[in-house]
Amino acid sequence: MKILHVITGLDVGGAETTLHRLVTSMDATRFLPRVVSLIEPGEMGRRLTRDGVRVGSLGMRRGMPSPAGLARLARLIRSWRPDVVQTWLYHADLLGLLALRLAFPLGPRPALAWNIRCSFMDLAQYRRTTGLTLRACAALSRSPDAVVTNSVSARDFHLGLGYAPRRFEVVPNGFDCHRYRPNPQARDGMRRELGLDDAALVFGHAARFDPMKDHRTFLRGAGLAAADIPGAVFVLAGRGVDGSNSELAGWLAGAGLSPERVRLLGERADMPELMAAMDVHVLSSAGESFPNVVGEAMACGVPNVVTDVGDSAALVGKTGLVVPPADAAALGRAMTAMAQMGPAGRAALGKAARERMISGFSLAAATERYAALYESLQLKMD
Repeated sequence: MKILHVITGLDVGGAETTLHRLVTSMDATRFLPRVVSLIEPGEMGRRLTRDGVRVGSLGMRRGMPSPAGLARLARLIRSWRPDVVQTWLYHADLLGLLALRLAFPLGPRPALAWNIRCSFMDLAQYRRTTGLTLRACAALSRSPDAVVTNSVSARDFHLGLGYAPRRFEVVPNGFDCHRYRPNPQARDGMRRELGLDDAALVFGHAARFDPMKDHRTFLRGAGLAAADIPGAVFVLAGRGVDGSNSELAGWLAGAGLSPERVRLLGERADMPELMAAMDVHVLSSAGESFPNVVGEAMACGVPNVVTDVGDSAALVGKTGLVVPPADAAALGRAMTAMAQMGPAGRAALGKAARERMISGFSLAAATERYAALYESLQLKMD
């Protein structure tokens, strides 16, 4: 069965990571994947190519409608004739629907599954075209054969926006607990690289620089916690999270965090090793659906402090602490509470977190859910 995945971009992010895990773990004797990015592929596109997946681009510009890109996608669908077109994120959802109709205006066409990955969006923080695209998707949501999301909260949020799909599938993210695991050697090596000794209490934050990730609240909370935790160090990784980000630098100064207590690492390709070096992972997001970074930290045996967004609280269960979003004081108190648990208390939470990932959120289970969906869609189209 041929599956064409169409995604907005292929930098490092939650949706892109899930796509990579999916196409590289599906049974190659049953499924032939191909991936197309609306814009030029980034790091995740390179990883897919190294793993033997065919990757292409429509050559579009971020946030800019492109009739030429639409025509390219329609030609690809018409020539390759996939059994299922799986689109990822709003812009790709809309473009994939239009391209299918353009490629096959009459008669049978490949099945179409949309994939939505968030449970909240403050549209005032994004381009006007994003809001227009979201409203168009809501109006057209009965058109795809299925809509997939990774959390119950995302499903409910989109139903509230007016989505009315014929079939809604909730498939939680799956995690590779062999790649993401406690790793004492990686922990020691990463700490040496970052200039940290074993006594440092490392709070990690892994997210691209984006309004939804709310780095400002994280830094405010970190500033409050730092006053109570002399050995605390705050390690931030993600696209745009580096020393060249002047907005981030202003927030750091406003939080009263001295440079020696902060590491800004930018985008990293070694997240399993970086996660293993953390004592606590912190999610400060204002909106999420089912955050990969939380599950990855749990698989590494690292406890989490998370904001109560999307399915984050349901994911951590009793293995972490949950605070309201956009509440720096609560976030700071939770970080301080993690410090006060001591190494033994944090280790117990981390052990329970990893066991939770292995038993309930395996990559194999998520992959098989997608496989069953695609096969059921193919049967429907036959």
